Amino acid sequence: MALSGHVVGLLKEYMRDLVDQAEQETLAQERFGFTAEPYRPDQAISDLLALLDDRIESEGMQVGLPEGILHHMWSLCNDATAQVSDRVWLEGNLGNQVASRARIRELTYRALIQYIATLDRESY
Repeated sequence: MALSGHVVGLLKEYMRDLVDQAEQETLAQERFGFTAEPYRPDQAISDLLALLDDRIESEGMQVGLPEGILHHMWSLCNDATAQVSDRVWLEGNLGNQVASRARIRELTYRALIQYIATLDRESY
């Protein structure tokens, strides 16, 4: 099942929401002197699937999410996790940026979108 441009657009919106949420949480933690816990790409993927499940329940049909999308995304993410994790590790270790929750989510979701695009190209 190839994902339509509309569905990919919704996923990107949900991913952006999660990155923004992580940025806000990090700022709040820093204000109170807390140190962020380590965060991994598989956690970012789990957070995306949880948000997708929530959005399907609250607005799925209204925004045009197809039936079975959660199962499809779960399978797709399961297949992509190792490749996405390797890419995040590589990109996360280039440069001097701190591997914050927001940064890990950003890198994870970018790699996941690229993985989806690769699958779509292969299906033609």
